[in-house]
Amino acid sequence: MTVEVGQAAPDFTLKDQAGNDVSLSDYKGKQPVVLVFYPFTFTGVCQGELCEIRDDPSTFESAGAAVLAISCDTRHAQAQWAEQQGFTFPVLSDFWPHGAVAKSYGVFNEQLGCANRASFVLDKDGKVVATFASANLATPRSRDEYEAALARVS
Repeated sequence: MTVEVGQAAPDFTLKDQAGNDVSLSDYKGKQPVVLVFYPFTFTGVCQGELCEIRDDPSTFESAGAAVLAISCDTRHAQAQWAEQQGFTFPVLSDFWPHGAVAKSYGVFNEQLGCANRASFVLDKDGKVVATFASANLATPRSRDEYEAALARVS
């Protein structure tokens, strides 16, 4: 089942790179959220995408949106990667049960055991206002897609 525009986003609680529990419901009623599912920690395209968000968060900040990056990698791998890259947003581990959150959003790649490259933009009430995905794992999402999606929450 793929989560679609107009639906309430499925809630979840995952560990961030520091081992803290992060729940989607923590943001409900407070601010919009951008869920950035990515396939693999320590890979070029994923690093490029997340570094672009790190280097220029203005699109997200102007919409008052929190960024939550999610992959099926272990928290420990993500902790090392997030520290190396200086990510200031939560990098969440959907490792166990493996890919459960990605599956609940309809973006788990069964063949590779990872999340597909997909984004969900939620309004402050937790409703999906936009979703977009790359054509394949090797293609990064464009900044324009985030800008257009976030324009719907401001």
